[in-house]
Amino acid sequence: MNTAERRKNILECALRDKSVLVDRLAEDFGVSTVTIRSDLKFLDKKNLLVRTHGGAVINNVLSRELSLDEKSRKQNTTKKKIALKVSSLIEEGDAIIVDSGTTTAEVALLLRKFKNLTVMTNGLNVAQNLMGYAGVEIHMTGGKLRQKTGSFYGAMAEQQLRLYRFSKVILGVDGFNINIGVTTHFEQEASLNRVMCESADQVIVATDSSKFEHSGFYKIVDTEDIEVLVTDTGISDKIAQKLEQSGIELIIA
Repeated sequence: MNTAERRKNILECALRDKSVLVDRLAEDFGVSTVTIRSDLKFLDKKNLLVRTHGGAVINNVLSRELSLDEKSRKQNTTKKKIALKVSSLIEEGDAIIVDSGTTTAEVALLLRKFKNLTVMTNGLNVAQNLMGYAGVEIHMTGGKLRQKTGSFYGAMAEQQLRLYRFSKVILGVDGFNINIGVTTHFEQEASLNRVMCESADQVIVATDSSKFEHSGFYKIVDTEDIEVLVTDTGISDKIAQKLEQSGIELIIA
């Protein structure tokens, strides 16, 4: 196991158990306590963990999932700028999936100009923002409604997606770490998002740069599965360079 994989696994342990101990991690991963302390220091600097005496705990800000209303109030101007860039990637005749979320809901508001567009979504707010657009054919995944986020999920939603093929998926995320990938806080949502990505020719992630310091417990896809990432100027040069080295098209709003 290389350093990146070990740190990814340490973070997953912390997310699951809320805290980790140096001695236990050293034993589990077969490395020295010095190495583990170095790993925890690295994760602490990334604001993923908070170091404690003899171990670390999960950053409470990262582990808490925000409600849809809370999300809509955060980084609102930035999300509008990101949405504008994302909308420019959509073409007439496309069949796209627009994931639930506040940034993706902003994208939906910008689709009025299209004369021939098919949109599948699992988000009530996304569908609502598309209503009245004559050139947009709206489909919903169905499934079980998660009231906290206004999004559908479950086997029925996944089965519905597998019946179609899409040109693009516009994916919103709760967290992104270049070593771990795209993550979310809700297991069933992660499962549905994976099916979305499998059903589309191109995966477009739309996220403000604050999400680079967040990590949900459930992984959606690896970094290398992303074709395009749209974010804002808050992204660090180091992360931007790594993304581009990974072959991802990086668009800054």
